[in-house]
Amino acid sequence: MKIYISLDMEGIPGTFNWEQEKDNRSAVKAYMTDHLQNVIEAIKSIPQNNQIEEITIADSHNAGDNIDYGFTALDERINLISGNPRPYYMMPAFSSQYDQVFLIGYHAGTGALQANMDHSYSNRRIHKIWLNDKRMNEALINSAYAGHYGVPVTVVTGDKALSAELLNAEAMPWVNYVTTKEALSKFAAKNYSSLAVRTKTIEAVRNALSKDKSSYPLYKFHAPITLRIEFISTSMADVACYMPDTKRLDGRTIEFRNDDYAVMFEAIMALITLASSANLA
Repeated sequence: MKIYISLDMEGIPGTFNWEQEKDNRSAVKAYMTDHLQNVIEAIKSIPQNNQIEEITIADSHNAGDNIDYGFTALDERINLISGNPRPYYMMPAFSSQYDQVFLIGYHAGTGALQANMDHSYSNRRIHKIWLNDKRMNEALINSAYAGHYGVPVTVVTGDKALSAELLNAEAMPWVNYVTTKEALSKFAAKNYSSLAVRTKTIEAVRNALSKDKSSYPLYKFHAPITLRIEFISTSMADVACYMPDTKRLDGRTIEFRNDDYAVMFEAIMALITLASSANLA
């Protein structure tokens, strides 16, 4: 059995705004490490522990430099992916060889009500994003990438607003979800006790791994697949249209179609990267 963990920051208990990460980075890194350590502890405690061959952790927040390499000393099966830019941003080096995916420290999509640090990839560039007319967030986009390879997402930890986006009939109601906090506003949160979150995280991981991957549904999109992105400004849409096969729908919105979800997954990051080059003056 192989486990893939994609780690973000905004859904980690103890965090509440992006300035906190800049001003008190050592503390935020410690919160992320502690939360991730709970996941590893749970994995090591299950009866099937000796069946697990590999635990790959993709440090997927910002520059991918949040988890120290020393973390791999917790278990010889841990591999750590760090750094950015890289292919397949939050799911690098992922393949059908994995059995389950955990999304740790994730957050609600841009525009979600009462969501802590809500955004979808880029708070400064993306206003709204859809796949096949469904509003998307990072967790759903990444889960569909895992589903494309036949691998289920079984554990997600994050804020209360994200749970509402995931635990519904059109998304992933089967996920073992751990609520880490609830937002009071975009940049204020009621963070739950680290001890309570630890207990629930360990329980969620154990529950997930008590079942075979075939027991879980897959979240995925079937062809044809249509992406729409509404950018913050018209200049961002201008430069996004430099990408071949991109269609302009209105001043700020573009459309891109492709039947291969792996291509679509990379296209999202390519379009966002292009948008970052826009002149906003």
